Amino acid sequence: MKKLKIVIIAAAALSMSFAANAQSKWGDTPEDSIACISNVSLYQEFYKQKSYTDCYEPWKQILKHCPRFSKTIYQRGPVIIKSMINTATTAEERNAYVDELMAMYDQRIQYFGEAATVKAMKAYDLSLLRKDAVKEIYEIYADAVATGAHDLDENYVTLFFKSTVDYVRAGYAEPTLVVDNYDIASDLLDSLLTLNVDDSVNAAKIRSYIANVESVFSPYASCEQLNEIYQKKFESDPNNVAMLKKITGIMIKKGCTEDNKLFFDATEKLYELEPSPSTAMRMGQMCWSKKQYGKAVDYVQDALKGITDKKDLYRAYIILGLSYSGQGSYSAARTALMNAAEIDRTKGEPYLQLAQVYAKSSRSIDDGMGGRSAYWAAVDEARRAKQVEPTEEIIAFADKLIGTYSAYFPKKNDAFMLDLIDGHSYVIPGWIGKSTVIRTR
Repeated sequence: MKKLKIVIIAAAALSMSFAANAQSKWGDTPEDSIACISNVSLYQEFYKQKSYTDCYEPWKQILKHCPRFSKTIYQRGPVIIKSMINTATTAEERNAYVDELMAMYDQRIQYFGEAATVKAMKAYDLSLLRKDAVKEIYEIYADAVATGAHDLDENYVTLFFKSTVDYVRAGYAEPTLVVDNYDIASDLLDSLLTLNVDDSVNAAKIRSYIANVESVFSPYASCEQLNEIYQKKFESDPNNVAMLKKITGIMIKKGCTEDNKLFFDATEKLYELEPSPSTAMRMGQMCWSKKQYGKAVDYVQDALKGITDKKDLYRAYIILGLSYSGQGSYSAARTALMNAAEIDRTKGEPYLQLAQVYAKSSRSIDDGMGGRSAYWAAVDEARRAKQVEPTEEIIAFADKLIGTYSAYFPKKNDAFMLDLIDGHSYVIPGWIGKSTVIRTR
């Protein structure tokens, strides 16, 4: 009786504020406040004791009468409802609780926002509780991405892409959706990696998610499969600019540019329909693939006049470096590749490409050893690539280069005849002009 009086007095005091603020955390009416206050202490006590089934009824009353009370009631909601799901004795009862959990997420968004993240949480829980709800799970993840892709963490981005593959495999969409959403997911993860580049722990975690996405995408990622997916679409609608951008973009990303007629045709058509820095960049990529290095340099330099996006700038300088290297303009190639490395410090690719430029230029180095000192510089850059981006792919390629180039180091006796001793410093002559360490075999 004493407790009831306290509740009524508290509610009466709170009701004085309703006229000024109808959207109170205690509810919208004095009656709501009475119901809210009487259930809050019960809910909190039961939750503290981890008696979640006892917590369920007072928690429901709080959601009903004072849904703005606290974001905490929504954060704890999944724990409470899942305890009820675990005690359900029939499929109907279990499904009712799952529906209630989904509705709770919608209510949380209504009162506390954070729509993209909460929708992703909703999709994740649905995937655990209704594994066969493939269509609904994907649609909620897709809605989360559309609502606020850059608000999602790397785990949800990865799950969004996995749900895409499940959705396509279930027959709800064509394989082009996998390619389109791979583009979205990989871009988001690359952006997250760039933001976390100075945090080694988070960077490593994000790289693992990137590898996960690549693994899931691999069945759709071969150049033959991409050609098969897009060839008919290109033939049926060759003037569709948005589609042309998708075709050329994904083929550049997956390295399907060399001797690829579909890539060449789509690139030329895109440039014809929409000449711009981005389409000039694609023309540069195409010309490089055709070994038309002079044209590639011209197109990329033209593109660089209007490109502002860091990711596009990075790719432009990579292609520019490769094109200069193809011409034999090694110093210009190094400048372009180091520009790329400066733009994105998470990438090992510029150093791997520079390693190959050094090795390629060895015959132009007059060091008395047939240009073998160039291979010291090449190995240095390959090792640097592994330090900058220690992923499985980069490490494997770097180790391959190191093994190949180390075999071209001068023999110990030959170096000795030139007064060169292992471990001593050495400045490579010619255009390289780089200080390194003498190594022999």
